[in-house]
Amino acid sequence: MKIEIDNNSGFCFGVVNAIQLAEKELKKNHILYCLGDIVHNSAEVDRLKSKGLITINLEQFKNLKNCKVLLRAHGEPPETYEIAKKNNIQLIDASCPVVLKLQNNIKQGFDVFLKKGGQVVIYGKEGHAEVNGLVGQTKGKAIIIGGMEDLDKIDFSKPVNLFSQTTKNIEDFNKIQKEIKKRMIATQGTKEIDFITNDTICKQVSHRQPQLREFVKNHDVVIFVSGKKSSNGRMLFQVCQAENPNTFFVSEQSELKKAWFNKAKSVGVCGATSTPRWLMENVASEIKKITNP
Repeated sequence: MKIEIDNNSGFCFGVVNAIQLAEKELKKNHILYCLGDIVHNSAEVDRLKSKGLITINLEQFKNLKNCKVLLRAHGEPPETYEIAKKNNIQLIDASCPVVLKLQNNIKQGFDVFLKKGGQVVIYGKEGHAEVNGLVGQTKGKAIIIGGMEDLDKIDFSKPVNLFSQTTKNIEDFNKIQKEIKKRMIATQGTKEIDFITNDTICKQVSHRQPQLREFVKNHDVVIFVSGKKSSNGRMLFQVCQAENPNTFFVSEQSELKKAWFNKAKSVGVCGATSTPRWLMENVASEIKKITNP
């Protein structure tokens, strides 16, 4: 049986950078705090924990003083930097450049739209670390929509400036922007609406969707490896499963089931932007073991 690991899967630039910064600091000091999980993958978090990385939440961060704290790729709201300054915390800022650019664009868009009574709308997962950082640029006033079911939060009689969390599905984003435009025209009775839409989805993420569709077509069974907390992982898994129904989600090799491979001649292993290569290799090795006892 052929087993292939997708070469396009695995850590994106932002995650690679955050992990490299963490490992560099841990080599020097053997202890480093990280505000939230450095990546939404428990296996990788555990690996770094064994090296001395301590994951903390916001309340614990507020009580720290005179130490170093890593900010992960997801980005942080202004409040985090204010706390660090107040408590003499040295920040190792691993915020992804794509996220930082988006934060700046949202802040500018909010300031402009606030003056004319408009709304900043963010398509993303409420409570997600990146979304929290984005909303922080609007003093908490941005409207968060997770899908079509949340569109009623928007006042379609007012101007709208639409942004997206960087890891969302580009196709779903396009559907949402079309529906917002349609409802604004219907509500205002004119096509001359004040609607700005910003495609702020990371190109590394959006390009993986067509790449994964091609990859999963070439295999009888596909194993998608991702942390359960990963928003990007859930989205890309759905992309794979829609193309190949014999796609199964696992977080680690122990979750594999022999029955999945009974009639398979070819198995593909792929993952999210938060999935380490070593974990996909472990899964591939385990597949080989259970299919060739």
